[in-house]
Amino acid sequence: MNKAAFYDLDGTLLSCNLVTTHAYYARNERSLLKSVYQITKVVLSVPLLFGLDLYSRSLFNVFAFRAYRGMHRDRLIGLADDLFEVTLKPSIFPGAEALIHRTRNLGYRNVLVTGTLDFTIRPIALHFGIEEVICNRLEFRNHVATGRVLPPLLAENEKANSIRQYAVQEGIELNDSCAFSDSSADVPMLNTVGYPVATNPTRRLRRIALQNHWPILELRETSSKFPPFLRPAKAL
Repeated sequence: MNKAAFYDLDGTLLSCNLVTTHAYYARNERSLLKSVYQITKVVLSVPLLFGLDLYSRSLFNVFAFRAYRGMHRDRLIGLADDLFEVTLKPSIFPGAEALIHRTRNLGYRNVLVTGTLDFTIRPIALHFGIEEVICNRLEFRNHVATGRVLPPLLAENEKANSIRQYAVQEGIELNDSCAFSDSSADVPMLNTVGYPVATNPTRRLRRIALQNHWPILELRETSSKFPPFLRPAKAL
């Protein structure tokens, strides 16, 4: 397969976001005092996180991942399956799985491209049957998170750069590939492919999509209407 379907995650396939994920890990810390401290940090930082997200997704990620400082790798990995079952799985948009099945059946290599962390992504990727993931990874020292992310920090332009590098390594034709995202922060990512799709778009991305004549796809509905390039050719 020499074409790929690149998927953003939060807001595109799931209704959850990074703040929800941080809160889950924080309240499940084994130490009660530490848990209260972590939850308090998350709650107090929510307005700042939303503000940063509007201003810069990169700065948002740098600040948000600091909440993991001091958490043990094994604990984070162990909680990831519970997080998926309790929080992430119920937030999957009704039309998400049908879309992923459609791109797979049409010969696309499905790839998750997300700023979410690798241990959180694993059960999601397994659920969707997606084997290829481009995501962020925490730095650990002696199996304890430092609160920093290993470079490159995957957000905004870096998503586009990572897709281009992946395409070169895997022999992917980007002009024949497609990408799905809900956020205007991912416009560079959408611009890397021949078939960008604004998926559950924010108001800003919807305006950009209309200006550029990009398809708009709503996965909040079970019977999502796929863009023309994803519709099987009619038999003659």
